[in-house]
Amino acid sequence: MKSTIARLAPLAGALLVAVLAHAQDGKPQYPALPSETPADFNAPTAGFNYVKRSVMIPMRDGVKLNTVIITPKGAKNAPILLTRTPYSASDLTGHAESSDMASILQGYDNATDVIVDGGYIRVVQDVRGKYGSEGDYVTNRPLSGPLNPTPVDHSTDTWDSIDWLVKNLPESNGKVGIIGISYDGFLPLMALVNPHPALKVSVPMNPMVDGWRGDDWFHNGAFRQINLSYIMEQVVTRRNEAKWFTSNYDDYDMYMRAGSAGALAHARGVEQSGFWRKVLAHPAYDSFWQQQAMDKILAKQPVTVPTLLVHSLWDAEDIYGAIAVYKAIKPNDRDNKVHLVLGPWQHGGGIEDGSNLGAIKFGSDTALHFRQEILWPFLDRYLKDDNAAPQIANVSAFETGTNKWRHLNAWPAGCNSGCAIRPMQLHLSAGDKAVLGGTAADHGFAEYISDPSKPVPFRQRPIPPYGYDESKGQTWPRWLVDDQREASGRTDVLTFTSDVLTAPVKISGEPVANLVASTSGTDSDWVVKVIDVYPDQVASQPAMGGYQLMVSGDIFRGRYRESFAEPHPITPNKPLTYRFGLPTANHVFLPGHRIMVQVQSSWFPLYDRNPQTYVENIFWAKPGDYKKATQRVYHSSFVELPVVEAASPVSQ
Repeated sequence: MKSTIARLAPLAGALLVAVLAHAQDGKPQYPALPSETPADFNAPTAGFNYVKRSVMIPMRDGVKLNTVIITPKGAKNAPILLTRTPYSASDLTGHAESSDMASILQGYDNATDVIVDGGYIRVVQDVRGKYGSEGDYVTNRPLSGPLNPTPVDHSTDTWDSIDWLVKNLPESNGKVGIIGISYDGFLPLMALVNPHPALKVSVPMNPMVDGWRGDDWFHNGAFRQINLSYIMEQVVTRRNEAKWFTSNYDDYDMYMRAGSAGALAHARGVEQSGFWRKVLAHPAYDSFWQQQAMDKILAKQPVTVPTLLVHSLWDAEDIYGAIAVYKAIKPNDRDNKVHLVLGPWQHGGGIEDGSNLGAIKFGSDTALHFRQEILWPFLDRYLKDDNAAPQIANVSAFETGTNKWRHLNAWPAGCNSGCAIRPMQLHLSAGDKAVLGGTAADHGFAEYISDPSKPVPFRQRPIPPYGYDESKGQTWPRWLVDDQREASGRTDVLTFTSDVLTAPVKISGEPVANLVASTSGTDSDWVVKVIDVYPDQVASQPAMGGYQLMVSGDIFRGRYRESFAEPHPITPNKPLTYRFGLPTANHVFLPGHRIMVQVQSSWFPLYDRNPQTYVENIFWAKPGDYKKATQRVYHSSFVELPVVEAASPVSQ
């Protein structure tokens, strides 16, 4: 047998060589088996109630932007509702494979009921440099000028896109509205800079406005390091293929072990992002941030386009922007074109179910009310010339606590007549008391030790990763309504609590923290939270007994006490005044409730740790820079509350 195999081996080798040679001459080795995949597949759409197509719209510099156009079948004289996005136009218009227009538009940025039932032509476009669009991507691409040497920006791209749409969509009436949330809400603001004549409406919802003062990247100088994952995923690839990975079940552990935000970003390769390198280079509020702030830009523009600014009272991402723009542009609004909505929502909650936010119930679907009673008539009036559409109020503000909508002439305002807003001091007094009105009772202080090795968590641990998928435990969007009891039980958090209220206390506007405080270090963060403490027992909802609901809260980085643009060390152990605004509230503290103020020096890992010793750039703080500090809050401190005083109960 062995001799037979030995004789056949050379023959087998020769055959193999012959087969390989045959394969190398380019001719098939075997009979063809026809492919079952057609060269082109044309899906029948006869039963669809819409026509969907993608086009590449040319910009003035030759770059083409991927644009998805969805037209209701049989549409005539229909207005166009445009969204520009860095988050994939295809994804935002492809929620499901369906013959029904409403089904494919479910989800982020689509007020589907208004769009579909209103008969709008829906247009969603990838911004330059993202997904299907050509060109270079720059985060929140600045206007052409000192920060952008090119002649193109989001304002010109919007102008060029609208110009193409009204000239190439025969089904339209030539009127365009632009709407979007967050980054997509920043873009309707950009559209207001030298707007196209066909732009008749702008609806910025929860817009990014000032990334340093109080939106995505910083709050009063403290870096929101939890956004590092966004900065990496959004910027380093065109289609967001690169993914941030988790290395710990608890994000608190991940950020603690990394050290500084700069060290973590370096370890994850985020420095490959051009935007992150800009953030590292501009930790203070210098011209880089100031020149991009949309409230400052729009304050210099005439108000020519009807604008509906939409704000969420518990917005975990962009709680600063909408109110800042309203304050900036309303003085220029001679024709009453600027309107404001304040809803009891999380970021983007106006297009979701607005019946509750976490454990907080509102007694009705507040978001549905917004879409049906405010957004819909606003769009109809200006995009369809429907004079019969109800005229919406200048300000539509949901009042939490009483859970009622208020229709107001201006903001801030408690009502339209018979009341006024009077700043009232809530004193942080001895005995852990919060005393409303009067003057400070004494000149003592309360103190705590702030230890950067044990920073105060911003929510109950374990802290899930930043994200929106609740099936994965990512409850980030609603953390601002988390119960604050865990923080109030810590020795490094001061709590000042009022007596039980015997009458309602209504606040409308921005509370202002006035801390007189000292630190044994040379830098410090100060976090101030205004909290509604529920009665010990709530019969209608037992789990809410004693709940501590944060109504307004924010952080301030001490090095910017004298100047946002130029940081300075803090003089150790010297009482200094820190005055800073907190996010807007429209809330009634009901009888039986109490008002609490919490003060702490870290909010981790939402914000990076302050080393509490002054270093040139906190992004590169070394382990030895992080030191304990004794923090004193003097009883001359107070929070100024915008209290509404009314002669009689008002039901606007």
